Amino acid sequence: MPSSSVTSLAYQIDIVDPSHSHLSPTLLSNLTLKTIPIPTPGPGSILVRIRATALNFRDLFCLADSPLYPTRTTPGLVPCADGAGEIVSVGPGSTWEGSVGDAVILVPNRGWIDGDVGVYRTGNTLGGGHVDGTLAQYMVVEDAWVVRAPKNLSLEEAAALPVAAGAAINVLQSVEIKKGMTVVTQGTGGVSCFVIQYAAALGARVIATSSTSEKLQIAKRLGAAELISYKTTPDWADEVLRLTDARGADLVCDVGGSGTLEASVKALRQGGTACLVGFLTPPKAVDVLMQLIGEAKTLKGILGCSRRMLEEAVELVEEHDLHPYIWHVYEWEDAAEAFKQSQRQDFVGKLVVKV
Repeated sequence: MPSSSVTSLAYQIDIVDPSHSHLSPTLLSNLTLKTIPIPTPGPGSILVRIRATALNFRDLFCLADSPLYPTRTTPGLVPCADGAGEIVSVGPGSTWEGSVGDAVILVPNRGWIDGDVGVYRTGNTLGGGHVDGTLAQYMVVEDAWVVRAPKNLSLEEAAALPVAAGAAINVLQSVEIKKGMTVVTQGTGGVSCFVIQYAAALGARVIATSSTSEKLQIAKRLGAAELISYKTTPDWADEVLRLTDARGADLVCDVGGSGTLEASVKALRQGGTACLVGFLTPPKAVDVLMQLIGEAKTLKGILGCSRRMLEEAVELVEEHDLHPYIWHVYEWEDAAEAFKQSQRQDFVGKLVVKV
């Protein structure tokens, strides 16, 4: 039922920290809790009571108004792109008429329904630039930019899906995943964890790399068949080749960027594909031209996900009863602690805030 109150709470960004660094020790001075009016849905839109929000690394860039992010943060912006909640009312002509009370998740980017990525614009992503995000109790959303939440997940689990699970589907659609194919993942962040789960569910053999035995054991529970510590085995690409009898992997999900790209390309089979999802390592010059040409290997940049990809993520979650790995669920009043944890990057999977 709609709330009888006319006001609600939302976290907003007001730039106080002058460093504009996502790693600044005083970054959280930019995050403030505000009282705002509950919005009213217009034609073709719905009002969602957000129940849970999940964090992504890019949220730190937006909180800092970092020059490393493509769009600068507008003062008063509500952060975060991941969210799940319930429909509390619908506007005139909404296609969600009759769905009050239904659980939904929000599509992170407003622009890409399906098909070619050419319509995607980073500036249309929730929680960045001038587009308010999900760290608020209520949001008005146009009909096209929500999908139903998986029936087998809690709302906290569902909130972990949009950015990371959608990107994982984008990665896996870069090749036609078939039983017996080899997929390599890096680390145990949100996207990598979903790639492990989805690829294993589709019958692929997953080789997971990470920094500690504890994280690798989590990767194993998620579905990884082979484990490599890049701390004890820095030449992990050679280990991938050994494990595949020198053939190499069909697909590599690269989240490191410049510092891992050469190894990712080396680990591929002839004709294999490396998907570039992140840039966690410092930038440096990389030369992989001859390997790409001489062995017909492909590099593909992963730019978010379409609504259809997110729908497919939901379908796989339900079909295989998959549950996202959530490191910790924070209470609403402890949202700042979730951002601090994200800064430390010492967790596995996703961080979630109850709303």
